[in-house]
Amino acid sequence: MAGTPRLRSYERIYRVVSRIPRGRVATYGQIAAIAGIPGGARQVGYALAALDDTRVPWHRVVNHKGGISSRAEPSFEALQRQLLAREGVKLDAAGRVSLARFRWLPRGSGSHTPRGSRGAR
Repeated sequence: MAGTPRLRSYERIYRVVSRIPRGRVATYGQIAAIAGIPGGARQVGYALAALDDTRVPWHRVVNHKGGISSRAEPSFEALQRQLLAREGVKLDAAGRVSLARFRWLPRGSGSHTPRGSRGAR
């Protein structure tokens, strides 16, 4: 994707999401921070909503509480739960993933989740 800054940032987001291994998740804010878009959690959501490449594991991205975020098409929430379950990612009774257990921590990156920073959620 060449062109506008938004399209270039979407491509960076897709590259980061593609690095999340099976059985792990990352938060929207974490993806934004790694992609160099601090405070861009919402932009990550927009990028994933616009995604048309089925090779990008969009289902591995959850909100800062480990929850599956609502979508315009509710069937995608059920699909995300199913895809995560297939990879061994368990959701609790409240429908949240344990970030302490399943969060992806890229090598050499620290946690990319500074305590108390909304931009990293």
